[in-house]
Amino acid sequence: MGAMTPDRRPPLPGVFGRFVAAVYRREIGRRNRAFDRGAGVVRLDRPVISVGNLSVGGTGKTPMVMRVVDVLLDAGRRPCIAMRGYKAVDGVSDEAEEYRSRLEGVPVVAQGDRVAGLRELLTRDGDIDVVVLDDGFQHRRIARDLDIVLVDATRDPFEDRLLPSGWLREPVASLGRAQVVVITHAECVDGQRIQAMAGRVRDVTPGAAIAVARHAWAGFVDERGREAAALGRALVVCAIGHPAPFLMQAREHVEVVKEIVLRDHDPYEPATIERIRREGVGLDLILTTGKDWAKLSRAGGWACPVVRPVLEMSFDRGWEELRGRVLGAAEQAASIA
Repeated sequence: MGAMTPDRRPPLPGVFGRFVAAVYRREIGRRNRAFDRGAGVVRLDRPVISVGNLSVGGTGKTPMVMRVVDVLLDAGRRPCIAMRGYKAVDGVSDEAEEYRSRLEGVPVVAQGDRVAGLRELLTRDGDIDVVVLDDGFQHRRIARDLDIVLVDATRDPFEDRLLPSGWLREPVASLGRAQVVVITHAECVDGQRIQAMAGRVRDVTPGAAIAVARHAWAGFVDERGREAAALGRALVVCAIGHPAPFLMQAREHVEVVKEIVLRDHDPYEPATIERIRREGVGLDLILTTGKDWAKLSRAGGWACPVVRPVLEMSFDRGWEELRGRVLGAAEQAASIA
């Protein structure tokens, strides 16, 4: 299996896009040099584990954060999750709600000023002993004890360009800051491509642990969160950063009759909800993602059952070393406290 076709053109292709990307590269370099000197960096009194990526959207941060949190919980730690919460209102966002539904009892901070949100939470709840940053690689204002960076196997960063000429948030050389690199979506490409990418990652960050993971659907749940079957003719709906892997797996599980693919973080305005209702008439189910259901659940009147997969990240290799590094970072708690 070869690489999948990119979902969309870059934000600003052509000569002007490359010019803007060059300006962006200089600004990223300036900011990173300042952070390297410690300018503006805040050290919390808890260990911090960051999960992030190099590119825009869809590498698997949410299931990776859940795996990290599960490791910490199993070790008797009390983690919290801090995220920007894109378009969050009063701490509510689609991603934050997905965490709250899957990780009951784990506090979630979802606001633009993560430092302020975390300080407020840690003052209020002194039992929290580890902070997990969702999408934290570029959020360098918070010092971290472990940087886990995800690289999408279907969108090779070594073949991409910086925003807006491509989809990279930072140059690939920035991987040198990572202690763990996880190559995700291994289910979508062949082994040779994985090996080649792992070799190039190793060249950039020789001291990092390298893991290979795939997205697996571990079952389905219905509108009430109960186990459900996903059988028959389906309308597939999603508004995620990189929909191609989700659509590929959908086609493997159901008969996809119609697809509604929206921009990342689409707000699901009433007109869109009505369109989904209309397109679902006569079908057996509507299949969507957990992140999208956080918004769709506020509506109702569906023409057929709405089902979502239970997404998990399984590892082909590197899990034990990754797990060890997570626990090692968490053990900093005793020396920091």
